[in-house]
Amino acid sequence: MDDSKRLAVLGLGTMGRTLVRGLLEAGHDPRKIVGTARRKEAAESAAEELGIEVSLDSASAAASAEVILLCVKPKQLGELLTELADEDALTHDPLLVSIAAGVSTDSIEKAAQRALPIVRAMPNTPCRIREGMTVLSAGRDAGDEHLAYAERLFTPLGRVMRLDEEHMDAVTGLSASGPAFVYVIIEALSEGGVMVGLPRAAATTLAAQMVQGAARMVLGSGKHPAALKDEVTTPAGCTISALLSLEDGKLRSVLARGVQEATIASAGLGQKSAGQYRQPPRSTR
Repeated sequence: MDDSKRLAVLGLGTMGRTLVRGLLEAGHDPRKIVGTARRKEAAESAAEELGIEVSLDSASAAASAEVILLCVKPKQLGELLTELADEDALTHDPLLVSIAAGVSTDSIEKAAQRALPIVRAMPNTPCRIREGMTVLSAGRDAGDEHLAYAERLFTPLGRVMRLDEEHMDAVTGLSASGPAFVYVIIEALSEGGVMVGLPRAAATTLAAQMVQGAARMVLGSGKHPAALKDEVTTPAGCTISALLSLEDGKLRSVLARGVQEATIASAGLGQKSAGQYRQPPRSTR
């Protein structure tokens, strides 16, 4: 991991700590990372857990770093960026990497009150076990070198993909919200196992391992999920009978609509956040 740049992680919540742990495990120099927390107790806890410098002063941390990772909630991002701008903590033109759902790079730039290289990132919670999926998109002032650096930040946590920013709300609806959908599916499948006589712990293990194995087959085989499904489905067998029952319950439609609803909600987060931001004229470097 290239740790020549000093990194400030503003917001050491679940995802902020997860990213720092991944970087440290990948060999990043802890002396090149500074984190921030809003409360003294949280700062002390994070410093002890991670072994990095942790501050309560976001502006000072940002001013000292060449890369700033914004790990706060969408509704908090406007306030944070306004604080950084007011304290002249961004005048050295750092790279900003934001994981705030629904908040566009244009909105971040307006709040920062200057033209900066900005990369928007959408990780998901399996990053905690280094099996995550993170999607990156570049703002108008971010080049390939900025995307490459952001990619190196998230690679220790799982897979990384680049997409145009227009897709980021859909990424949030599918990849970031998706683990919750899968947990419900695993729970439902294990309940089905209990219903037909399996011990609950065994049913949960069977369901979870089956989902993990099936997902790895999709990623590893290169085959379409429908082709893999057909390999399991034999004529007049139990699987096709069950699949028809699932189709009767509109399983496909329900899951697809869930992604659609989460995507719409993500876009709404961005619209709400944009209302907090100042609208200064675009500055030049």
